[in-house]
Amino acid sequence: MVLISQFLFQNLSKSVCNAYEEEYAIVLCTFIFIIIVSLYTWLVLIKRNQYQLPPGPKGLPIVGSLPFLDPEIHCYFANLAKSYGPILSLKLGKVTCVVISSPGLAHEVLKDHDVTFANREIPDASRAIEYCGHDIAFTNYGPEWQMLRKVCVHHMLGNTTLVASYNLRRREMRSTIGYLYSQKGSSVNIGEQMFLTLLNVITSMLWGDTIQVEEREQVGTEFRQLVAEVTELLGKPNLSDFFPGLAWLDLQGIRKKMAMVIPRFDNIFDKLIGQRLGIEQFGVEKDFLQVLLQLKNERDPKTPLTMHHVKALLLDMVVGGTDTTSSTVEFAMAELMNKPMLMKKAQQELDTVVGSDTIVEESHIPKLPYLHAIVKEVLRLHPALPLLIPHRPSESCVVGGYTVPEGARVFVNAWAIHRDATIWKKPLEFHPERFLNGNGDYSGKNFNYIPFGSGRRMCAGMAMAERMVMHSLASLLHSFDWELPAGENLDLSEKFGIVMKKRIPLVASPIPRLSGPAMYK
Repeated sequence: MVLISQFLFQNLSKSVCNAYEEEYAIVLCTFIFIIIVSLYTWLVLIKRNQYQLPPGPKGLPIVGSLPFLDPEIHCYFANLAKSYGPILSLKLGKVTCVVISSPGLAHEVLKDHDVTFANREIPDASRAIEYCGHDIAFTNYGPEWQMLRKVCVHHMLGNTTLVASYNLRRREMRSTIGYLYSQKGSSVNIGEQMFLTLLNVITSMLWGDTIQVEEREQVGTEFRQLVAEVTELLGKPNLSDFFPGLAWLDLQGIRKKMAMVIPRFDNIFDKLIGQRLGIEQFGVEKDFLQVLLQLKNERDPKTPLTMHHVKALLLDMVVGGTDTTSSTVEFAMAELMNKPMLMKKAQQELDTVVGSDTIVEESHIPKLPYLHAIVKEVLRLHPALPLLIPHRPSESCVVGGYTVPEGARVFVNAWAIHRDATIWKKPLEFHPERFLNGNGDYSGKNFNYIPFGSGRRMCAGMAMAERMVMHSLASLLHSFDWELPAGENLDLSEKFGIVMKKRIPLVASPIPRLSGPAMYK
């Protein structure tokens, strides 16, 4: 303290203390220093009282709670909530994470403070992608993101486009049913077949028949492998995300692996774009890629669409529109096979509405309330994105009486909310009847049930996902009975990832149940 006072004295004595004795000046400067330190301490204490983080585990120095992180992160967070409450915080390396596990607090984050929490955290793995941050999933909220969402909804995911593209979905679904009929008596991987069906639907909507027929199977196989690699890398815990200062080292090699995968996507995209640019199509309905290239050429002066945006949106549609939907259909089939009486009830509804001498059309879907209830119950128990996509507040914000600091990583645990015993009766039981009589919807207005999220950043592909899941599940149940291979037991356990999947893929044998072979052509 005396040394500090002497330092202050040496700097102040020339202008202030020349008229005073040296001893008096030292006492005066010491007194001033004590006042400054006291004032600073008081301000720090006030700030701590005013801005209090949610409760949570203290963790270890430097690494925080990383050593205790369970691979099934949604379950780990749900268990922490039992001890610390519906809003909790924890340190994962240098990152402050906040976990929301109740409908009321989800309402605060996704509705009351929607704009504040509208930004997303970009995973370090994505930074290996040249057009990272130019897509609809991770672009920060603002004019660029609003432009991208408008383009996607209006030209790809909106109701008008979905109605117009029904024949594409019907064609691919009939092709899948025909293939499954050829496999009667054999075992098929249901999730894999649904993925390929959805991939063909998505790519047909994206770029129509640009790919030659003989190339479609090859491209489809390559895309499936690439999508699996991308989702695995994005879902893997990455030290670069927890210690941003060390990201340049890429200690786990995740960014390097992603940098090897993305060029393979780019090669396909570049080929398709090159073909599209070399084709003049007059009087022909435009596919999504044509629309994107046209918008790029128009160069809106406020928020222009660039080639980076074009590729980023193509990647979004391929990755986001396949794994999530195919996983939901797979879980639905597994739950119904686990409760054969519920499967029979769904099939009876289909037989009444569709009959046994015709095929399922999307026009039948509104007349199938029990099938709707099944899909809603599957999305309750097995939401495709159990933690949604993490939000990042643009400024510090009070939620539930606690401060969520600017830049924190905020997880809304939809999986935990959907299994909360204070909200749902027998929450771990698969019981579709709870959604009959119009109960439950996907709009994001009921925060007890948010499988597609809520607010500005809720899933833009919700309408398409609903159509594809309903039509796929209806076609599988209407066309076939299903049984497990001899000696196999049904497993319903989950595997956490950016998209939640069945830990053990569902393999089953299709048994034709329609009037004759002609129904499967």
